[in-house]
Formats: sequence, structure tokens, C-alpha cells
Amino acid sequence: MRRVGIISQVRMGSTRLLGKVLLPAAGRPLLDYHAARLAGSGLPVVLATTTEAADDVLAAYAAAHALPCYRGSETDVLTRYHEAAQHFGFDVIVRVTSDCPLIDGELIGAAVGRYLAEGNPRAYRSNGVVRTFPRGLDFEIFSAELLAEAFAHARLPYEREHVTPYLKTTLAAAGRVALRDEVWAGGDLSRFRITLDTSEDYAVLRRLIEEHDAASLPLPALLKLLPAQPDLMALNAHIEQKTT
Repeated sequence: MRRVGIISQVRMGSTRLLGKVLLPAAGRPLLDYHAARLAGSGLPVVLATTTEAADDVLAAYAAAHALPCYRGSETDVLTRYHEAAQHFGFDVIVRVTSDCPLIDGELIGAAVGRYLAEGNPRAYRSNGVVRTFPRGLDFEIFSAELLAEAFAHARLPYEREHVTPYLKTTLAAAGRVALRDEVWAGGDLSRFRITLDTSEDYAVLRRLIEEHDAASLPLPALLKLLPAQPDLMALNAHIEQKTT
């Protein structure tokens, strides 16, 4: 049986919002909600942080919360993922980022089920290529085989920092990766941001959690809540997602 695991990349450094993952909402760090909601997938969850001294606090957080942790390169995140996957013996990797405190584990678990049912180690499944979900629910699923290929051959700094561009561009263009999209049947909600990148994003997430109990909502209820709060969701509607 193929061993599937979620690897969440996390670090304290951020050019827009320093230490963002440990910012509080309802008396708990946002990283608490991220880890708790990922647990709904039924899959092992590990944190992949850096060897920088600033991230010692995240290694301590992982130890205190019984979360397996791997520490690697700060800038070569592709290598960090490859090493973490090898360290934990994952055959299939679900890549997520820790700036998604309202990520949905059940959504990920269902997508993993479809990935495994296909039985194609050269498939790449994601809800972020054709985007219908709000930003902040993103995940990618791919095999350790594909990850090792990217690790061995990706050369551009962008490809090393963002882990999967080599899979989605170079290998896909050569017909060596089969792209599979996960879309939301309820329509296009990609205009909404429930990710954590700026102070405006933090204000939205904090109010969603503290005023609407968003961290406890199942996905359909969460996605129904967003368009019902136009004033709140307007607070970060102007933010452009950082891509480099």
C-alpha cells in the first residue's frame, strides 16, 4: 500500500507579515487551526520548516503538539520537500502551505481517494491550477517519483522555491505529467481570499474565526459564509497574491 502524507511548509520569515502563522485568533495561534483542520483528512501531517534560528520556535511548536517536523533549506523548498518525503517514507505527497488556517482536510482526503483510484504515479492533482476554490484551501497531490524527478532536474530558482512549477510546466508540456483539476461544484469562488499573507488577510481570518466560528465549519458551510459577508470579504479583495 502506498504511504500518503501531508507536508505543510512553514516558516516564521515573511516579507509581508512576519511570524504570521503564530498570530492569534480566538486565543489560539492560527497554526493550531491549520493543523486541526488537516487532521480531518485522516492522513499523517508533518511540518517542513527551515534550519534557520528564527524557526526554532516552529520546531518547538511541533514537538509540543506531537507534530512530526523536518528542517531543511530555507530557499530551496523543493529539496526540503524531497528530503522530508524521504525521511517520513511517503510514496505520495500532499503539499500544502501553513498560511491556510481554514484549509479543509475532508476536501483533501476525497481528492487523495480519487488520486489513488487512478493509480497513475505520473498524475498531478490540484485545486489551484484551474481555480474555483477561494485562495487558502490550496493543495497539490503528486508521487514521490515525480518529486524526485523535479529535485534532480529543476534548475531555475523559481522552480526550487515553489516546488511544483517543474511538474506543472516542463514535465506537463512534455506529456510526462497528467494534470488533474479539482473544482468546486458550487461555482467559482476564486475571488475570495482566506489565506494569510498580509495584515488585511489576518483581519479577515480573525473575524471569520472569532465572529463566525469559521474554523469549526464544514466546507459547504464555510463556502456559503463567504459571499454572505461582502463587507468583511472586501477588506482583502484588493490584495494580489505574491507569486515570487
